[in-house]
Amino acid sequence: MLFVPIIVAILAFGIITGTTWFSVSVVALVLVFRITGYFSKNWSDHVSVVRSVSSKEIEIGDRISVGLKIANLSKQPIPWVLIEDSILKSVLYSPHRSLELVGSNIRLYELGAEQSGLLVYDLKAVRRGYFRIGPTLLETGDLLGLNRQHRVVSGADYVLVLPKLIPIQGIELTSRRALGDLRISDRSMEDPSQMAGVREYRMGDPLNRVHWKATARTGQLHTRVFEPTCIQGSVILMDLNADSNPEEHEPVRTDLAVTAAASIAHGYYLLNQPCGFICNGIDMAERFSFQELTGDYTDRASIRNTVQRELKSERLRPIVVEHGSGVETFSQIHRTLARVGRSEGLSFFELVQEVRSKLPRHLTVIAILQKVSEESVIALETLRKQGYSVVVILNHAADHEGMEMAARLVSQRLSVHSLTDEASVPFVCQNLLAMR
Repeated sequence: MLFVPIIVAILAFGIITGTTWFSVSVVALVLVFRITGYFSKNWSDHVSVVRSVSSKEIEIGDRISVGLKIANLSKQPIPWVLIEDSILKSVLYSPHRSLELVGSNIRLYELGAEQSGLLVYDLKAVRRGYFRIGPTLLETGDLLGLNRQHRVVSGADYVLVLPKLIPIQGIELTSRRALGDLRISDRSMEDPSQMAGVREYRMGDPLNRVHWKATARTGQLHTRVFEPTCIQGSVILMDLNADSNPEEHEPVRTDLAVTAAASIAHGYYLLNQPCGFICNGIDMAERFSFQELTGDYTDRASIRNTVQRELKSERLRPIVVEHGSGVETFSQIHRTLARVGRSEGLSFFELVQEVRSKLPRHLTVIAILQKVSEESVIALETLRKQGYSVVVILNHAADHEGMEMAARLVSQRLSVHSLTDEASVPFVCQNLLAMR
Protein backbone atom coordinates (compact mmCIF):
# COMPACT_ATOMS: atom_id res chain seq x y z
CA MET A 1 0.00 0.00 0.00
CA LEU A 2 1.29 3.46 -0.92
CA PHE A 3 -0.81 5.12 1.78
CA VAL A 4 1.54 4.41 4.73
CA PRO A 5 4.79 5.40 2.91
CA ILE A 6 3.16 8.68 1.85
CA ILE A 7 2.28 9.53 5.47
CA VAL A 8 5.80 8.65 6.65
CA ALA A 9 7.29 10.79 3.89
CA ILE A 10 5.12 13.80 4.83
CA LEU A 11 6.03 13.52 8.52
CA ALA A 12 9.72 13.12 7.72
CA PHE A 13 9.58 16.18 5.47
CA GLY A 14 7.99 18.19 8.30
CA ILE A 15 10.62 17.14 10.83
CA ILE A 16 13.49 17.94 8.48
CA THR A 17 12.15 21.34 7.42
CA GLY A 18 10.78 22.30 10.83
CA THR A 19 7.17 22.42 9.64
CA THR A 20 5.94 19.71 11.95
CA TRP A 21 2.49 21.17 12.62
CA PHE A 22 1.89 21.73 8.91
CA SER A 23 2.90 18.12 8.16
CA VAL A 24 0.61 16.85 10.91
CA SER A 25 -2.26 18.88 9.46
CA VAL A 26 -1.64 17.48 6.00
CA VAL A 27 -1.50 13.94 7.38
CA ALA A 28 -4.74 14.53 9.30
CA LEU A 29 -6.41 15.79 6.13
CA VAL A 30 -5.19 12.75 4.17
CA LEU A 31 -6.47 10.45 6.92
CA VAL A 32 -9.89 12.16 6.87
CA PHE A 33 -10.14 11.71 3.11
CA ARG A 34 -9.05 8.10 3.43
CA ILE A 35 -11.44 7.24 6.24
CA THR A 36 -14.45 9.01 4.75
CA GLY A 37 -13.75 7.39 1.39
CA TYR A 38 -13.60 3.97 3.02
CA PHE A 39 -16.91 4.44 4.84
CA SER A 40 -18.64 5.91 1.77
CA LYS A 41 -17.52 2.98 -0.34
CA ASN A 42 -18.52 0.49 2.34
CA TRP A 43 -21.98 2.03 2.74
CA SER A 44 -22.54 2.05 -1.00
CA ASP A 45 -21.51 -1.59 -1.39
CA HIS A 46 -23.79 -2.81 1.40
CA VAL A 47 -27.07 -1.30 0.20
CA SER A 48 -29.39 -3.62 -1.72
CA VAL A 49 -32.60 -2.68 -3.52
CA VAL A 50 -35.32 -5.10 -4.61
CA ARG A 51 -38.17 -3.87 -6.81
CA SER A 52 -41.63 -5.37 -7.16
CA VAL A 53 -44.23 -4.30 -9.73
CA SER A 54 -47.90 -5.13 -9.21
CA SER A 55 -48.51 -5.90 -12.90
CA LYS A 56 -46.40 -6.11 -16.07
CA GLU A 57 -49.32 -5.78 -18.51
CA ILE A 58 -52.08 -3.19 -18.07
CA GLU A 59 -54.60 -1.20 -20.05
CA ILE A 60 -54.92 2.54 -20.56
CA GLY A 61 -56.31 4.16 -17.40
CA ASP A 62 -55.07 1.42 -15.08
CA ARG A 63 -52.59 1.93 -12.26
CA ILE A 64 -49.66 -0.15 -11.16
CA SER A 65 -47.88 0.02 -7.81
CA VAL A 66 -44.10 -0.05 -7.69
CA GLY A 67 -42.38 -0.91 -4.43
CA LEU A 68 -38.67 -0.84 -3.59
CA LYS A 69 -37.21 -2.46 -0.50
CA ILE A 70 -33.98 -0.72 0.48
CA ALA A 71 -31.85 -2.73 2.91
CA ASN A 72 -28.62 -1.98 4.77
CA LEU A 73 -26.77 -5.29 4.80
CA SER A 74 -23.90 -4.10 6.98
CA LYS A 75 -23.65 -3.76 10.75
CA GLN A 76 -22.78 -0.08 10.42
CA PRO A 77 -25.40 2.65 10.27
CA ILE A 78 -25.62 4.68 7.07
CA PRO A 79 -26.18 8.41 7.77
CA TRP A 80 -27.84 9.11 4.43
CA VAL A 81 -28.58 7.38 1.15
CA LEU A 82 -30.54 8.87 -1.75
CA ILE A 83 -32.60 6.37 -3.79
CA GLU A 84 -34.12 7.21 -7.19
CA ASP A 85 -36.03 4.74 -9.35
CA SER A 86 -35.35 6.07 -12.84
CA ILE A 87 -38.03 6.45 -15.53
CA LEU A 88 -37.44 8.03 -18.92
CA LYS A 89 -38.17 11.77 -18.90
CA SER A 90 -39.92 11.51 -22.27
CA VAL A 91 -42.40 9.09 -20.71
CA LEU A 92 -43.27 11.26 -17.70
CA TYR A 93 -42.76 14.86 -18.75
CA SER A 94 -43.27 15.20 -22.51
CA PRO A 95 -46.35 17.12 -23.79
CA HIS A 96 -47.96 13.79 -24.64
CA ARG A 97 -46.82 11.85 -21.60
CA SER A 98 -47.37 8.13 -21.50
CA LEU A 99 -47.28 7.49 -17.75
CA GLU A 100 -48.44 9.68 -14.88
CA LEU A 101 -46.38 9.52 -11.71
CA VAL A 102 -48.46 9.35 -8.52
CA GLY A 103 -46.23 9.90 -5.53
CA SER A 104 -42.46 10.24 -5.66
CA ASN A 105 -39.83 7.92 -7.14
CA ILE A 106 -36.97 9.54 -5.20
CA ARG A 107 -36.39 9.63 -1.44
CA LEU A 108 -33.66 10.22 1.14
CA TYR A 109 -33.14 7.57 3.84
CA GLU A 110 -31.18 7.16 7.05
CA LEU A 111 -30.60 3.46 7.64
CA GLY A 112 -29.45 1.90 10.88
CA ALA A 113 -27.43 -1.28 11.09
CA GLU A 114 -29.19 -4.07 9.14
CA GLN A 115 -32.24 -1.82 8.81
CA SER A 116 -34.49 -1.54 5.74
CA GLY A 117 -36.82 1.04 4.23
CA LEU A 118 -39.62 1.06 1.67
CA LEU A 119 -40.27 3.35 -1.31
CA VAL A 120 -43.72 3.03 -2.90
CA TYR A 121 -45.23 5.00 -5.77
CA ASP A 122 -47.90 4.47 -8.44
CA LEU A 123 -47.88 4.86 -12.21
CA LYS A 124 -51.05 5.53 -14.20
CA ALA A 125 -51.13 4.49 -17.86
CA VAL A 126 -52.07 7.40 -20.13
CA ARG A 127 -50.96 6.04 -23.52
CA ARG A 128 -50.20 2.62 -24.92
CA GLY A 129 -46.56 1.56 -25.18
CA TYR A 130 -43.68 -0.46 -23.78
CA PHE A 131 -41.96 1.25 -20.87
CA ARG A 132 -38.93 0.63 -18.69
CA ILE A 133 -39.05 1.09 -14.92
CA GLY A 134 -35.60 1.37 -13.41
CA PRO A 135 -32.79 0.77 -12.87
CA THR A 136 -32.47 2.24 -9.38
CA LEU A 137 -29.84 4.91 -8.75
CA LEU A 138 -28.06 5.20 -5.40
CA GLU A 139 -26.07 8.09 -3.98
CA THR A 140 -24.40 8.18 -0.58
CA GLY A 141 -21.36 9.71 1.09
CA ASP A 142 -19.82 11.00 4.27
CA LEU A 143 -21.31 13.74 6.42
CA LEU A 144 -18.55 16.18 5.47
CA GLY A 145 -19.34 15.92 1.79
CA LEU A 146 -15.80 14.96 0.87
CA ASN A 147 -16.66 11.69 -0.85
CA ARG A 148 -19.73 10.76 -2.86
CA GLN A 149 -20.58 7.32 -4.23
CA HIS A 150 -22.95 6.78 -7.17
CA ARG A 151 -24.13 3.33 -8.17
CA VAL A 152 -26.78 1.40 -10.08
CA VAL A 153 -28.17 -1.02 -7.51
CA SER A 154 -31.01 -2.88 -9.26
CA GLY A 155 -32.10 -4.01 -12.68
CA ALA A 156 -35.05 -2.81 -14.74
CA ASP A 157 -38.62 -4.00 -15.13
CA TYR A 158 -40.75 -3.53 -18.25
CA VAL A 159 -44.44 -2.68 -18.42
CA LEU A 160 -46.67 -3.14 -21.46
CA VAL A 161 -49.68 -0.83 -21.80
CA LEU A 162 -52.18 -2.35 -24.23
CA PRO A 163 -54.00 -0.14 -26.75
CA LYS A 164 -57.64 0.75 -26.23
CA LEU A 165 -60.35 -1.52 -27.65
CA ILE A 166 -63.50 0.18 -28.90
CA PRO A 167 -66.57 -2.10 -29.13
CA ILE A 168 -67.79 -2.51 -32.68
CA GLN A 169 -71.40 -3.48 -33.37
CA GLY A 170 -72.42 -4.99 -36.67
CA ILE A 171 -68.95 -5.22 -38.11
CA GLU A 172 -68.91 -6.61 -41.64
CA LEU A 173 -65.49 -7.01 -43.20
CA THR A 174 -66.12 -9.67 -45.79
CA SER A 175 -64.01 -10.99 -48.61
CA ARG A 176 -65.10 -11.53 -52.19
CA ARG A 177 -64.23 -15.21 -51.79
CA ALA A 178 -67.15 -17.62 -51.48
CA LEU A 179 -67.38 -21.02 -49.78
CA GLY A 180 -66.94 -19.73 -46.26
CA ASP A 181 -68.89 -20.14 -43.03
CA LEU A 182 -70.52 -16.71 -42.79
CA ARG A 183 -74.09 -16.23 -44.04
CA ILE A 184 -74.75 -13.10 -46.07
CA SER A 185 -77.81 -11.50 -47.67
CA ASP A 186 -76.27 -11.16 -51.13
CA ARG A 187 -77.16 -14.33 -53.09
CA SER A 188 -74.83 -13.63 -56.01
CA MET A 189 -72.52 -16.35 -54.63
CA GLU A 190 -73.84 -19.53 -53.04
CA ASP A 191 -71.98 -22.33 -51.33
CA PRO A 192 -72.75 -25.69 -53.06
CA SER A 193 -71.67 -27.54 -49.92
CA GLN A 194 -74.51 -26.05 -47.82
CA MET A 195 -77.96 -26.83 -49.25
CA ALA A 196 -80.76 -24.64 -47.90
CA GLY A 197 -83.74 -26.43 -49.54
CA VAL A 198 -85.58 -27.27 -52.77
CA ARG A 199 -87.83 -25.16 -55.00
CA GLU A 200 -89.54 -25.57 -58.37
CA TYR A 201 -87.37 -25.32 -61.45
CA ARG A 202 -87.14 -21.90 -63.10
CA MET A 203 -86.06 -21.01 -66.59
CA GLY A 204 -82.29 -20.53 -66.59
CA ASP A 205 -81.48 -22.76 -63.61
CA PRO A 206 -78.40 -24.90 -64.37
CA LEU A 207 -79.08 -28.61 -64.85
CA ASN A 208 -76.42 -29.60 -62.31
CA ARG A 209 -78.66 -28.13 -59.58
CA VAL A 210 -81.71 -30.24 -60.46
CA HIS A 211 -82.85 -32.30 -57.47
CA TRP A 212 -83.65 -35.60 -59.21
CA LYS A 213 -85.22 -37.30 -56.23
CA ALA A 214 -87.73 -34.51 -55.71
CA THR A 215 -88.33 -34.40 -59.46
CA ALA A 216 -89.04 -38.14 -59.60
CA ARG A 217 -91.32 -37.96 -56.56
CA THR A 218 -93.43 -35.03 -57.78
CA GLY A 219 -93.18 -35.47 -61.53
CA GLN A 220 -91.98 -31.82 -61.91
CA LEU A 221 -88.49 -30.42 -62.13
CA HIS A 222 -87.13 -29.13 -58.83
CA THR A 223 -83.87 -27.25 -58.16
CA ARG A 224 -81.62 -27.29 -55.13
CA VAL A 225 -81.08 -23.95 -53.29
CA PHE A 226 -77.82 -23.26 -51.40
CA GLU A 227 -76.86 -20.94 -48.57
CA PRO A 228 -75.06 -17.75 -49.65
CA THR A 229 -71.77 -17.63 -47.68
CA CYS A 230 -68.40 -16.01 -47.78
CA ILE A 231 -65.15 -15.90 -45.86
CA GLN A 232 -64.80 -13.10 -43.33
CA GLY A 233 -61.36 -12.01 -42.20
CA SER A 234 -58.53 -9.67 -43.06
CA VAL A 235 -54.88 -8.82 -42.96
CA ILE A 236 -54.20 -5.35 -41.57
CA LEU A 237 -51.42 -3.42 -43.34
CA MET A 238 -50.35 -0.44 -41.25
CA ASP A 239 -48.04 2.27 -42.58
CA LEU A 240 -45.84 3.78 -39.85
CA ASN A 241 -43.06 5.16 -42.00
CA ALA A 242 -41.79 8.47 -40.58
CA ASP A 243 -42.08 10.25 -43.95
CA SER A 244 -45.78 9.44 -44.32
CA ASN A 245 -46.51 9.97 -40.62
CA PRO A 246 -45.15 13.49 -39.94
CA GLU A 247 -43.96 14.52 -36.49
CA GLU A 248 -46.49 17.34 -36.09
CA HIS A 249 -49.34 14.79 -35.92
CA GLU A 250 -47.67 12.55 -33.38
CA PRO A 251 -48.46 10.66 -31.26
CA VAL A 252 -52.17 11.31 -31.82
CA ARG A 253 -52.46 9.88 -35.33
CA THR A 254 -50.34 6.82 -34.67
CA ASP A 255 -52.30 5.99 -31.52
CA LEU A 256 -55.56 6.46 -33.44
CA ALA A 257 -54.42 4.03 -36.15
CA VAL A 258 -53.36 1.53 -33.46
CA THR A 259 -56.73 1.84 -31.70
CA ALA A 260 -58.59 1.20 -34.97
CA ALA A 261 -56.42 -1.80 -35.84
CA ALA A 262 -56.79 -3.30 -32.35
CA SER A 263 -60.57 -2.82 -32.44
CA ILE A 264 -60.83 -4.49 -35.87
CA ALA A 265 -58.71 -7.43 -34.71
CA HIS A 266 -60.85 -7.74 -31.59
CA GLY A 267 -64.01 -7.79 -33.71
CA TYR A 268 -62.63 -10.66 -35.77
CA TYR A 269 -61.65 -12.50 -32.61
CA LEU A 270 -65.22 -12.26 -31.29
CA LEU A 271 -66.50 -13.60 -34.62
CA ASN A 272 -63.86 -16.38 -34.57
CA GLN A 273 -62.62 -15.19 -37.97
CA PRO A 274 -59.00 -15.05 -39.17
CA CYS A 275 -56.99 -11.85 -38.85
CA GLY A 276 -53.33 -10.95 -39.38
CA PHE A 277 -51.16 -7.88 -38.94
CA ILE A 278 -48.24 -6.46 -40.95
CA CYS A 279 -46.45 -3.18 -40.26
CA ASN A 280 -43.35 -1.30 -41.41
CA GLY A 281 -42.80 0.33 -37.99
CA ILE A 282 -40.38 -0.60 -35.23
CA ASP A 283 -40.83 -2.62 -32.09
CA MET A 284 -40.35 -0.13 -29.23
CA ALA A 285 -38.75 -2.87 -27.14
CA GLU A 286 -35.74 -2.48 -29.46
CA ARG A 287 -35.05 0.95 -27.89
CA PHE A 288 -33.78 -0.69 -24.73
CA SER A 289 -30.63 -2.61 -23.97
CA PHE A 290 -31.58 -5.56 -21.81
CA GLN A 291 -28.07 -5.81 -20.37
CA GLU A 292 -28.04 -4.90 -16.70
CA LEU A 293 -26.25 -1.64 -15.85
CA THR A 294 -23.77 -2.12 -13.04
CA GLY A 295 -20.74 -0.42 -11.53
CA ASP A 296 -19.82 2.91 -10.01
CA TYR A 297 -20.11 6.33 -11.62
CA THR A 298 -18.29 9.60 -11.03
CA ASP A 299 -21.31 11.83 -10.56
CA ARG A 300 -25.09 11.94 -10.73
CA ALA A 301 -25.16 13.47 -14.23
CA SER A 302 -23.16 10.64 -15.79
CA ILE A 303 -25.30 7.94 -14.25
CA ARG A 304 -28.52 9.67 -15.36
CA ASN A 305 -27.24 10.08 -18.91
CA THR A 306 -26.40 6.38 -19.04
CA VAL A 307 -29.80 5.34 -17.73
CA GLN A 308 -31.79 7.75 -19.91
CA ARG A 309 -30.01 6.74 -23.12
CA GLU A 310 -32.15 4.92 -25.70
CA LEU A 311 -30.94 2.77 -28.57
CA LYS A 312 -31.63 3.69 -32.18
CA SER A 313 -33.38 0.97 -34.11
CA GLU A 314 -32.42 0.41 -37.75
CA ARG A 315 -35.07 -2.18 -38.52
CA LEU A 316 -35.47 -2.83 -42.26
CA ARG A 317 -37.78 -5.80 -41.99
CA PRO A 318 -41.54 -5.68 -41.44
CA ILE A 319 -43.34 -6.72 -38.27
CA VAL A 320 -45.54 -9.68 -39.18
CA VAL A 321 -48.18 -11.52 -37.16
CA GLU A 322 -49.41 -14.47 -39.22
CA HIS A 323 -53.15 -14.57 -39.78
CA GLY A 324 -55.19 -16.90 -37.64
CA SER A 325 -58.23 -17.03 -35.38
CA GLY A 326 -58.59 -17.51 -31.66
CA VAL A 327 -57.33 -15.84 -28.53
CA GLU A 328 -53.65 -16.60 -29.23
CA THR A 329 -53.58 -14.70 -32.50
CA PHE A 330 -55.57 -11.77 -31.12
CA SER A 331 -53.35 -11.52 -28.03
CA GLN A 332 -50.26 -11.50 -30.21
CA ILE A 333 -51.69 -8.74 -32.44
CA HIS A 334 -52.84 -6.75 -29.39
CA ARG A 335 -49.42 -6.90 -27.72
CA THR A 336 -47.63 -6.13 -30.98
CA LEU A 337 -49.80 -3.05 -31.53
CA ALA A 338 -48.91 -1.87 -28.02
CA ARG A 339 -45.21 -1.80 -28.95
CA VAL A 340 -45.17 -0.50 -32.54
CA GLY A 341 -43.80 2.94 -33.35
CA ARG A 342 -42.75 4.99 -36.35
CA SER A 343 -39.73 3.92 -38.36
CA GLU A 344 -37.42 5.40 -40.97
CA GLY A 345 -37.06 2.05 -42.69
CA LEU A 346 -39.41 0.60 -45.30
CA SER A 347 -41.89 2.81 -47.13
CA PHE A 348 -45.43 1.52 -47.65
CA PHE A 349 -44.64 0.62 -51.26
CA GLU A 350 -41.57 -1.35 -50.16
CA LEU A 351 -43.62 -3.00 -47.40
CA VAL A 352 -46.20 -4.27 -49.92
CA GLN A 353 -43.45 -5.57 -52.20
CA GLU A 354 -41.80 -7.33 -49.26
CA VAL A 355 -44.89 -9.08 -47.86
CA ARG A 356 -46.94 -9.71 -51.00
CA SER A 357 -46.15 -13.41 -50.86
CA LYS A 358 -47.50 -13.53 -47.27
CA LEU A 359 -50.87 -11.99 -48.15
CA PRO A 360 -53.61 -14.66 -48.38
CA ARG A 361 -55.89 -14.05 -51.34
CA HIS A 362 -59.02 -15.21 -49.51
CA LEU A 363 -58.81 -12.45 -46.88
CA THR A 364 -59.49 -8.73 -47.18
CA VAL A 365 -56.44 -6.45 -47.13
CA ILE A 366 -57.12 -3.45 -44.88
CA ALA A 367 -54.52 -0.70 -45.38
CA ILE A 368 -54.30 2.02 -42.72
CA LEU A 369 -52.54 5.08 -44.15
CA GLN A 370 -52.00 8.67 -43.01
CA LYS A 371 -50.33 10.05 -46.15
CA VAL A 372 -51.04 8.71 -49.64
CA SER A 373 -48.20 8.98 -52.13
CA GLU A 374 -48.21 7.97 -55.77
CA GLU A 375 -46.23 4.85 -54.88
CA SER A 376 -48.81 3.90 -52.23
CA VAL A 377 -51.63 4.21 -54.77
CA ILE A 378 -49.69 2.05 -57.24
CA ALA A 379 -49.08 -0.61 -54.58
CA LEU A 380 -52.75 -0.77 -53.58
CA GLU A 381 -53.99 -0.70 -57.17
CA THR A 382 -51.61 -3.55 -58.06
CA LEU A 383 -53.03 -5.63 -55.21
CA ARG A 384 -56.57 -4.97 -56.40
CA LYS A 385 -55.71 -5.95 -59.99
CA GLN A 386 -54.10 -9.14 -58.73
CA GLY A 387 -57.42 -10.21 -57.22
CA TYR A 388 -57.07 -9.03 -53.64
CA SER A 389 -60.01 -7.41 -51.91
CA VAL A 390 -58.56 -4.07 -50.73
CA VAL A 391 -60.02 -1.54 -48.29
CA VAL A 392 -58.22 1.67 -47.29
CA ILE A 393 -58.66 3.45 -43.95
CA LEU A 394 -57.41 7.01 -44.36
CA ASN A 395 -56.11 8.22 -41.01
CA HIS A 396 -56.50 11.93 -41.68
CA ALA A 397 -58.59 14.89 -40.61
CA ALA A 398 -61.62 15.79 -42.71
CA ASP A 399 -59.90 18.69 -44.48
CA HIS A 400 -59.03 19.59 -48.05
CA GLU A 401 -55.86 17.49 -48.08
CA GLY A 402 -57.74 14.47 -46.75
CA MET A 403 -60.44 14.85 -49.40
CA GLU A 404 -57.81 14.99 -52.15
CA MET A 405 -56.13 11.80 -50.94
CA ALA A 406 -59.48 10.03 -50.67
CA ALA A 407 -60.41 11.12 -54.20
CA ARG A 408 -57.10 9.82 -55.53
CA LEU A 409 -57.82 6.39 -54.04
CA VAL A 410 -61.45 6.30 -55.15
CA SER A 411 -60.37 7.10 -58.71
CA GLN A 412 -58.53 3.78 -58.69
CA ARG A 413 -61.73 1.96 -57.63
CA LEU A 414 -60.51 1.42 -54.08
CA SER A 415 -62.91 1.38 -51.14
CA VAL A 416 -61.94 4.27 -48.80
CA HIS A 417 -63.06 5.12 -45.26
CA SER A 418 -62.00 8.18 -43.27
CA LEU A 419 -60.66 7.86 -39.73
CA THR A 420 -60.88 11.38 -38.36
CA ASP A 421 -60.90 10.83 -34.59
CA GLU A 422 -61.49 8.16 -31.96
CA ALA A 423 -65.26 8.64 -32.11
CA SER A 424 -65.21 7.62 -35.77
CA VAL A 425 -63.57 4.23 -35.12
CA PRO A 426 -66.81 2.20 -34.58
CA PHE A 427 -68.51 3.86 -37.55
CA VAL A 428 -65.57 3.19 -39.86
CA CYS A 429 -65.45 -0.44 -38.82
CA GLN A 430 -69.21 -0.91 -39.15
CA ASN A 431 -69.15 0.45 -42.70
CA LEU A 432 -66.04 -1.39 -43.82
CA LEU A 433 -67.39 -3.63 -46.56
CA ALA A 434 -64.85 -5.12 -48.92
CA MET A 435 -65.70 -5.52 -52.59
CA ARG A 436 -67.41 -8.86 -53.21
